[in-house]
Amino acid sequence: MKCEDRVVVFAGPSLPPTDRSDDPMFVWRPPAAAGDAFALDGLRPRAVVLIDGLFDEQPSIRHKELLTLIAQSVTVIGGASMGALRAAELSTFGMIGVGQIYEAYARGYLVGDDEVAVLHGPEELDWSPLTEPLVNVRATILRAVRDMIIDMPTARLALRAANHLFYKDRTWPAILQVMRTARGATQALEDWLPVGRVDLKRQDALACLEVARSFYETEPAARPFPPQTMFSDALAAQVRGL
Repeated sequence: MKCEDRVVVFAGPSLPPTDRSDDPMFVWRPPAAAGDAFALDGLRPRAVVLIDGLFDEQPSIRHKELLTLIAQSVTVIGGASMGALRAAELSTFGMIGVGQIYEAYARGYLVGDDEVAVLHGPEELDWSPLTEPLVNVRATILRAVRDMIIDMPTARLALRAANHLFYKDRTWPAILQVMRTARGATQALEDWLPVGRVDLKRQDALACLEVARSFYETEPAARPFPPQTMFSDALAAQVRGL
């Protein structure tokens, strides 16, 4: 599908296909990697929403790519995952941040990239998340305390257990196992999780789409182009096949 005058959304495990709007204004793309924003050059999308992005095994989408889109009068919105990170870093340069996760990064309450990191399946499996991002764990633990499912010592133990695990190993069964090893009480939390778990990344991703709708008829302000570097020039040339 062409993306002229539409909203291009880079999404994966935070907003899998079953949760996506079928509104034709949205053009869905896989999680963004380095070069994917440069690849939109000349396609003139109305806006770009960055939700999920690749990292670790592939270079992440670069800041100058997003700044170049902004300079081309494309509204760039970010939240939920990689989008929240980039929006917190680029909000003073015109990128629009959305959601609780973005706010936490922007205010310095969250600082680690692994807060939003998640292991997930490929596109053929609808980007299904295989692990639990730390931001979701934090939100779930907070809700469990508010619902009086667990007390504060158990909450602190759960958060320590989650932090102890590498992001590729961080699942609720693994967190509960670490808690049990530390002689923590887990049964009440385990029984409550199927109905109480909070998916904060999904909530923020959906909020990004709503913000994109509100900006759809708005002409973004002009911004200066970012300084050129040999690295960004080389990436742009590679993407454009020059």
